[in-house]
Amino acid sequence: MFRVLLALLVWVCGCSFAFAQAALAPVEARVPFAPEAFVGSDGLMHLAYELHITNFYGDTGPLRPLTLKVIADGAGSPLASWDAGQLAQIVRPAPAEHAPVSIAAGRRTVFFIWITLPKGMATPHVLRHQLEFATEKNGHTKLDGALVQVHAEPVPLLGPPLRGGQWLAHEGPGNAHSHHWGSLVAVNGDLTIPQRYALDLVGVDAQGHAIKPGVKDEAAPLHASWVGYGADVLAVADGVVRSARDGQEEHPALSAQPEPASLTADGLFGNYVVLELKPGVYASYAHLQRGSVKVKPGDRVHRGDVLGRLGQSGNSAAPHLHFQLSNAAAFEGSEGIPYAFDHFDVLGPETEAQLFGQGDPWQAAPAVHDQAQLPLSDVVIRF
Repeated sequence: MFRVLLALLVWVCGCSFAFAQAALAPVEARVPFAPEAFVGSDGLMHLAYELHITNFYGDTGPLRPLTLKVIADGAGSPLASWDAGQLAQIVRPAPAEHAPVSIAAGRRTVFFIWITLPKGMATPHVLRHQLEFATEKNGHTKLDGALVQVHAEPVPLLGPPLRGGQWLAHEGPGNAHSHHWGSLVAVNGDLTIPQRYALDLVGVDAQGHAIKPGVKDEAAPLHASWVGYGADVLAVADGVVRSARDGQEEHPALSAQPEPASLTADGLFGNYVVLELKPGVYASYAHLQRGSVKVKPGDRVHRGDVLGRLGQSGNSAAPHLHFQLSNAAAFEGSEGIPYAFDHFDVLGPETEAQLFGQGDPWQAAPAVHDQAQLPLSDVVIRF
């Protein structure tokens, strides 16, 4: 009788009827730092965050993620989805080339999630994650959960950190392979990403080159050969200096860098300034020119004040300004938070090769005047 009833149920519901797969994957899944929506220089709203997956039990064997879907506010269709090949492009640690993602028993992996919301869509309140895994014995298991609430507060609106000129926003938001977003920092019990929305602002000329015209190869290591070197670095808002450092040497450009002594501002930033813009919002300026820092801890500054000059101190291969916002004054243990500049022009994308005059010549696109947006990775901007 049971078989007859089951056959009747299949016939009534259609030939594609199947029992719903139970969400029983033996994993821990969590989003340690909730995303906050921001508008990028493409004019679209984005969410950026990390999904941590731990294959918890030692006897489970490896799990191979097959699909990932992100569903907003209980909607039926996914807001974003990735297949197995696409997941290999957004994961840390990265698998070998052309190899699938595999999470060994007792190990953790991190997916770097970048979502672009459709035009006109309201920012979702809650995101849910569905992951399907292949198991060691050719079976399948599923995760359905890992809920995360999206922060709804508007991002801080800032003035320019540099005066005039053209700047390549290198290794910026949207690039999960960058040394900014892709760098998880584990220190004293915290695992965070202080540089999640950081920019390396590299000065470029009208041809998109970082090195001044006529400079010979043997002169390229000289700081004065670089377009942006010595530019004024500005306070992006009124604030209080919480830490500052000067006197650190500047390495020759394009030279090998020693391993940092520590994953702290002192170990990475060289000469730097950290401003508290308001409680829980800190602006960090790194790699400043030796002898240029004009402020000290406790000083009050106003938007547009000169803090120092662009240089190449600290863990830096070439002159540029490293700029980021985070939720704590210290680098270690802080989380990078999004922001927007109140106005700038976008002159189009540029590759790192074009920065040095290699490949197809860079040509500026017609300027797009952006307001209240965050430059995305590897676009040329003008403040």
